Amino acid sequence: MNGPINIEINLMQFKSLLKTRREEDKRYIYDPIRKKWLVLQPEELVRQLVIHYLLEEKQYNLNRLSLERGFKYNKRNKRFDLLAYDKKVNPFLLVECKAPQVPVTQDAFEQAAWYNMEWKVQYLLVTNGIESYCCRIDYDNRSYEYLEAVPDFA
Repeated sequence: MNGPINIEINLMQFKSLLKTRREEDKRYIYDPIRKKWLVLQPEELVRQLVIHYLLEEKQYNLNRLSLERGFKYNKRNKRFDLLAYDKKVNPFLLVECKAPQVPVTQDAFEQAAWYNMEWKVQYLLVTNGIESYCCRIDYDNRSYEYLEAVPDFA
């Protein structure tokens, strides 16, 4: 297992692709996956920027992205932020988004890795929009390897 590699992803280059609106004292952002307006929170902004990054830069398919689904882990209800499926509709990339002010710690990364045990995805990405870490998971050897880039759509 190699050490963490902070991947430089300029998510703000996709800001112009976001649809936002203001109603009274609240700001909303449009989610192209769920096809609805959501209250704009810092973590949601990161999630929507990651979606556009995956679609525009990594050529992921919008129909292969799933958001905030619930699942049970150790008899507790959990949710993942974003799950990308490959061309054969197998879970491929699990993304855990944090608000920009929340540091991406080893604990946060390991929490996402444990969630991943449910889905058995090949790749895991944890980001707060400033720091981003991605790894490939080796289930046979119960280890993971940090990557220098997010994998392209496969």
